[in-house]
Amino acid sequence: MRIGPYTLANNVFVAPMAGVTDRPFRQLCRRFGAGYAVSEMVTSRRDLWDSLKTSRRADHQGEPGPVAVQIAGTDAAMMADAARYNIDRGAQIIDINMGCPAKKVCSKWAGSALMRDEPLALAIAEAVVAACAPRGVPVTLKMRTGWSAAERNAVRLARAFESAGIAMLTVHGRTREQGYTGQAEYDTIAAVKAAVAVPVVANGDIDSPRKAREVLQATGADAVMIGRAAQGRPWIFREVAHFLATGEPLVPPLVAEVRRALLAHLQDHHGLHGEHSGVRSARKHIGWFVRGLPGGAAFRETMIRIDDAATQLAAVTQYLDGLAAQTDRLPGVPAGDRLEVCE
Repeated sequence: MRIGPYTLANNVFVAPMAGVTDRPFRQLCRRFGAGYAVSEMVTSRRDLWDSLKTSRRADHQGEPGPVAVQIAGTDAAMMADAARYNIDRGAQIIDINMGCPAKKVCSKWAGSALMRDEPLALAIAEAVVAACAPRGVPVTLKMRTGWSAAERNAVRLARAFESAGIAMLTVHGRTREQGYTGQAEYDTIAAVKAAVAVPVVANGDIDSPRKAREVLQATGADAVMIGRAAQGRPWIFREVAHFLATGEPLVPPLVAEVRRALLAHLQDHHGLHGEHSGVRSARKHIGWFVRGLPGGAAFRETMIRIDDAATQLAAVTQYLDGLAAQTDRLPGVPAGDRLEVCE
C-alpha cells in the first residue's frame, strides 16, 4: 500500500476524528498496529493558525512518518496556503476534508457540504495539488457518498479528483444527510473503486476484523479506515491486520500491555494539552476504555471528579492493577455507543 513515495506498514488506517485523533492518540494507534494515521482537521483560516487549538493540532513531535494532516475550508487559495503552512510544519501528506458532516462545519459550506458545489470542490482539489506538487507532497481526499440519498455524486467527483491529481480517496459509506445514523452502504464505495485507478479506502461501521474483511471483499477497496471503533480499543488495528493476513482471530491484549500503553498515552496527552485541559479531555479516552469492563461504570463516575493529572494517573493505575489481579487478558469489550465525532 503506497501513497505517493510512501510505503505504508499495512492497509488498516486510523480515521481523522475531531477532538480525538491528536498526536498522542495517533501514536497510540500506531503502536497497536495501525498502518497510517491522519490528523484532526486543521482550519484553512490564517487568523486561527496561531490559536492554541491549531498549534496543538499541528504538533507532530516524535510522530512516525508519513505525517498526514487534514485541512478544511471553503476557499481554494486559502486551502492552498493551509497546505503550504502545514508542510512547513512537518506534514508529508495533505488530506482534504470533504467528509465531515458536523453542522458547525457544513453550515460554513466546508466538509461534506462541498460535495454540493462540485466546481468549488474540484477547484480546491486542484489548488491544493498545485501547492503541494512542487514540494513532492501527495494530496489525498476524504469524502462521503454524497449530500443526500438523492444526491450521491461520489463516483463523478472521484473521477474529477483523480484527474486533478489526488493520490488516494477515502469514502465514508454514508451521505452527509445521514450523519452517523443508519448503516453504512458499501455499493457506492465499490463503484468509486471501479471508476478510478488511485487507491480507494473504505470507511464507515468497520468495528471488527471480520467486518473489515467483508468490507474489503464487498468494495474491492485497497484499505479500510477505522474511526469510532478505535475509541477505547486501539488494538483493533493489529487485530484487523492479523486477521486479514492469517484469517485467524488474535487473542485479546494482556492487561499489563494495555496498562503500559494507556498510562504512557495519558502522560503524553497531558503533556500536549496541559494539565487543565488535558485532564478533562482525557476523561473521554478513559471512559471509552473502561466501558464494559468490570467496575467501569463506577470508575467513570470517579473520573469526572478528578481535576489534576497526578490523581488521574494514580486512579487509572489503581483501576488497571485491580483488573490485572482478576485476569491476565482483557475480556471482549463491546463497541457500544460512541460520541459523535467528525470521522
